[in-house]
Amino acid sequence: MWSQPNIVSLVKGSGEGITPLNAFDQALLNAGIGNLNLIKVSSILPARIKLSTLPEIEAGSLVPAVYSSIISNVAGETISACVGAGFSNDTFGLLYEYSHRGEAKTAEEVVHKMIEEGFKMRKIKIDKIILVSAEHRVERVGCAVAAAILWRENA
Repeated sequence: MWSQPNIVSLVKGSGEGITPLNAFDQALLNAGIGNLNLIKVSSILPARIKLSTLPEIEAGSLVPAVYSSIISNVAGETISACVGAGFSNDTFGLLYEYSHRGEAKTAEEVVHKMIEEGFKMRKIKIDKIILVSAEHRVERVGCAVAAAILWRENA
C-alpha cells in the first residue's frame, strides 16, 4: 500500500538525443527527474497537498507522476508539453497534461481549459491553477516533458 502524497512538484525539461529514448532521457534529466522510476498515475491531487520545489529523492525510487511528453525528429519543429495543477481549498485537486507540435502558450491554454472543465464536472470550486510547460525547437531528435511529481514527506 502506498502512502498518500503530501507534496506535489511541477517540473519541466527538454532535450536532444540520437534516438527518441535518448531525447526523452535528456528531457527528464533536464527536469531533474531523470534518475527516478516514474509511475504514471491519473490526475487526482489529495486534499491539503503542498506545492513545493522538487525534494531530494534517492535515485531509483519509484515515484508517482502525471506527465506529458512529446518527441519529434523534424528539424526546426517546435514541440511543447504542459502539466497543470488545479487546487481547491475545500477538497482535493486535479492534474491535467497535454503535449503538441506547437508553442507552449497553446498547450497552456488547453490545460487551463481542461482543469476548468474537470472542476466543473465535479462541481468543485477552483482556488488556484498552476501551469508549467516546456517548449523545444528540434535539432535532430528532440523531446519536451512537463511533470507533476507526487511525493510523501514525513512530517
